[in-house]
Amino acid sequence: MKRAALLFHKITHWEYWPFGIVYIPMYFVWLYYSLRARSFFFFNASNPLIRNGGFLMESKKEIYDLIPRQFYPKTILCKPGEPLSIVQQQCKAAGISFPQIAKPDIGMRGMAVQKIENEQDLKAYLEKADFDFLIQEYIDLPNEMGVFYVRFPNQATGRITGIVSKEFLTVTGDGSSSVLDLIEQNPRYHLQLNALWKMYQERLLEVPAAGERVMLVPYGNHARGSRFVNATSWADEKLTEVINRICLQVPDFYYGRIDMKYNTLEELREGKNLSIIELNGAGSEPTHIYDPGQSIFTAWKEIVRHFSMLFRISRINHSRGHRFLTFSEGIQMLRQNKLHVQKLERF
Repeated sequence: MKRAALLFHKITHWEYWPFGIVYIPMYFVWLYYSLRARSFFFFNASNPLIRNGGFLMESKKEIYDLIPRQFYPKTILCKPGEPLSIVQQQCKAAGISFPQIAKPDIGMRGMAVQKIENEQDLKAYLEKADFDFLIQEYIDLPNEMGVFYVRFPNQATGRITGIVSKEFLTVTGDGSSSVLDLIEQNPRYHLQLNALWKMYQERLLEVPAAGERVMLVPYGNHARGSRFVNATSWADEKLTEVINRICLQVPDFYYGRIDMKYNTLEELREGKNLSIIELNGAGSEPTHIYDPGQSIFTAWKEIVRHFSMLFRISRINHSRGHRFLTFSEGIQMLRQNKLHVQKLERF
């Protein structure tokens, strides 16, 4: 696909617009709630046990430690510069074999997340990572969704406010086209070509058999080519009960998105065969807005609705003694996040 055609596709599909542009009108909404809260950083009180409420610079490992062990993958925390032998010993002790998932402990939109197939991949990741990162067991379940959950602190149970179903970046062979050819036929995938070439290089020149499915990004991240579908209609009584049962076991968790892998929707509604990949706090987007069939105006409406709930939860928790970040603390958080993102971009 020609560069001009790709550019036209990005311009005419708002889901590809830069974050800063999509959120321009939302900054005024944020200012409104900040004035009401008398703090630009009121979100800190939304999830009191998560650093910064889970808005920025929160540790994934610290969040996992709040979740009952049976609900998330086996996970270890690694420091930059740790020898391969030590990491391998830690993986063995934790029962983590290949394949694995490696990702920054403080992450951002899927940056530096990789599937580790073997010792060579692990060694290469260790050599590049100059940040704290996690090694997790790879959860081999076929489906992934993000469930946005909200519970007001004065309520015994919460509710699902949005569900996104994620379709992984996968190509299907025709017996004659290379993986590269198949990628270039799909504008969503073609936009990921630079990152995919960096990951796979000459393997993209291989020709899969007719009907053979090749999964190139085995996790549901919009910035890495996954297609997001609004599946909020799945939020029936049984699924809400399952999500409530899990979230009520996470201390002081009131607002955020749970990304999970699961086998079938029927089993998920029974609370079976599921694993929480990540739990995100105040910085969570209601990612069902990125459904290609939805307009930017629908997206703005959903963002405003969630900002309102974030404000109300934060204000209730503030009245119960949980403080907001000071202005200087908030500015420092933003500076730290900027530096950390630059580090991840260099990975």
